[in-house]
Amino acid sequence: MTAGVLGNIAVQPQGSPTERVAAAYRRIAEVDRPEVWITLREEGDVAADAAAIEQRLADGKSLPLAGILVAVKDNIDVAELPTTAACPEFAYTAAVTAASIQRLIEAGAIVLGKTNLDQFATGLVGTRSPYGAVRNAHYPELISGGSSSGSAVAVALGIADIGIGTDTAGSGRVPAALHGIVGIKATLGVIPAHGVVPACADYDAVTVFATDLDRAVAAAAVMAGPEARDPRSRSWPADVHLAAPKALRLAIPRAEDLAGLSEPYRDAFARTVGAVTDSGVATEEVDISALLDAARLLYDGAIVAERYAAVGTFLDTAPAGADPTVTAIIDAARATTGPGFADDLDTLARTRAAATALLADFHGLLLPTTTEHPSIAAVRADPLGINRRMGTYTNFCNLLDMAAVAVPGLPTADGLPFGVMVVVPAFADQIAVDIAARIVGVDTPPLLVGPGIELAVFGAHLRGQPLHWQLEEIGARFAGEIRTTAAYRLTALDTTPPKPGLVRHGDGLGAPILGELFLLSAAALGTFLAALPAPMALTSIELSDGRSVIGFTCTYDATKTATDITHFGAWKPYLNPHT
Repeated sequence: MTAGVLGNIAVQPQGSPTERVAAAYRRIAEVDRPEVWITLREEGDVAADAAAIEQRLADGKSLPLAGILVAVKDNIDVAELPTTAACPEFAYTAAVTAASIQRLIEAGAIVLGKTNLDQFATGLVGTRSPYGAVRNAHYPELISGGSSSGSAVAVALGIADIGIGTDTAGSGRVPAALHGIVGIKATLGVIPAHGVVPACADYDAVTVFATDLDRAVAAAAVMAGPEARDPRSRSWPADVHLAAPKALRLAIPRAEDLAGLSEPYRDAFARTVGAVTDSGVATEEVDISALLDAARLLYDGAIVAERYAAVGTFLDTAPAGADPTVTAIIDAARATTGPGFADDLDTLARTRAAATALLADFHGLLLPTTTEHPSIAAVRADPLGINRRMGTYTNFCNLLDMAAVAVPGLPTADGLPFGVMVVVPAFADQIAVDIAARIVGVDTPPLLVGPGIELAVFGAHLRGQPLHWQLEEIGARFAGEIRTTAAYRLTALDTTPPKPGLVRHGDGLGAPILGELFLLSAAALGTFLAALPAPMALTSIELSDGRSVIGFTCTYDATKTATDITHFGAWKPYLNPHT
């Protein structure tokens, strides 16, 4: 990775799992932030988990997240630990670990403990908890952002490698913005919500915080996948795109749609957009007022009835540890009606269609993550008004079935963190990751969606060649250069545009031919194959490393009158022999 548009934010973990556990507990003692944790596991128990990871590695196990330290929001179950949702009277000891967390553990991650949150995941400020207001990691007088406050702060303080949160209104993104870290909020259901105390069951998402995009995406990729115990879980569709194109077009809000930003944030967003544009990304202003109107339905419409359905009956018992602001928000759902709820669902369906049309000519929507960075004192003085503003640009995302990746933007003029989001339609998550990578300067974007089908190309579909756009159009992802075995011969066909024909002649009867490998979805491969003109075809190609992949060939008769160019070793040297 290199410093890109906004610099390099990657921090690579160091040391063995046991060494890193010891370092984490030293850091916990050093920072002295007890409000971050509701349940912190004993160091000896965590060290034992680390030793078990090291033994699994010694036994030859493949553990993509070996020794990664995880802080889990305390509305997500971890077996044998209490789940409180930040309300002591609600607490129960989980018998089963949430599917998403179990997948992390199986990949080698180690759970440090359960983190503080805005009670029942209701809030974007991080102050609504009887376990204490979670202070910002770097500016203790300022808010940390909620509701996934503790998980974000554990990452920002350098204790945990990844923090797991939830996001209904923006809780996996606002804390990221306020700490200069990354937040991944995948398409609803892609990461199963099994084992999560619901806030709004239809709009809850399990999310990831990390200091760098690679690690955040690696964790999200491990957690993703359907889960029978979550009726709302979803799989990647057969035609999912695995890459964004090289030439990007981003929608940005009009000036009037940014009226809710504080002046420092308005300036930081303008400078961030300028830096993105200077990097070669095309931007265009669009009217997002319909999206902002829809955002208000999450708390001010009948949709809030889902919060009452989740925990309203419990709060009716008036538990001593209930946060009064949270109780008031959830209690307001009593005023909702069935027809009102149906009306709101109709509004969301119409707005979802409008958003699809609005972004049809763009690869994503670039937004400020939140509006301001208030102090804890200011939130205590105005708990509802500030919280409502904080969700201006995040609240609509899940309501409209969109995905988002939150990354640092350029800081404010006084040096405070400022964050932006790349927002995309459902299942365009990889495009959002690729755009975010461009913003933060990651040369090779990490793969969230996968694994994909491999396709070898040798001519007009190579990068820089006239038909490469066809691969970009179906979301194909470059996976590196390849060579065939010496069983192939290459000819220059008489086609428009010019193309080579690769044909297998037999072991040792040709030469290694250089090509490129791409990953694409199953449906994309089928679409691609159906559109291939004669004499081109797809077949199994033998590579020099022993693999066989699907790749381009042509009919044998088409090569009879073609020029043999095998001695060039590849198509591009034939086209430009002097380069």
